[in-house]
Amino acid sequence: MTFNPLAIFHRDERHDGVRRINIYALRLLYTLMFFMLGNTVWTHILTHRGAWGADDAMAWAVWAAFATLAGLGIVHPLKMLPVVLLEIFYKALWLILVAYPLWSQGRLSGAPEEYQTMVFIGILFPIVAVPWGYVFKHYVYTRSAGSRATA
Repeated sequence: MTFNPLAIFHRDERHDGVRRINIYALRLLYTLMFFMLGNTVWTHILTHRGAWGADDAMAWAVWAAFATLAGLGIVHPLKMLPVVLLEIFYKALWLILVAYPLWSQGRLSGAPEEYQTMVFIGILFPIVAVPWGYVFKHYVYTRSAGSRATA
């Protein structure tokens, strides 16, 4: 058996024909979310003192669920793609609604939103990691079970 480093660009039938590089990138992404985000979020939740504000508790609960579900993505990268799609969507939306107006007015530099903008620019990695052909085939172009029976 010979080692072929270009094999990571081949489609893998064990993963519905998705390239191995995408599977590896997704697993790396899920691992980073699980450990880095999970550490921050769960540390904050477990060490929190006093009553929670409703909005603050909701935000931390969503982040905790997000980081925890990323753990499943390490083992099942394609099944957990909606977690990555959610990440791409909310970060892109935030960049459009919050960062872009501030940047276009020259008010982003030095603003409290500047740090979050720098973190959210990282959506480029998930965008590259996602096997978009698989996403469209399995989430966009699918027909419902009822329409398959009549077709």
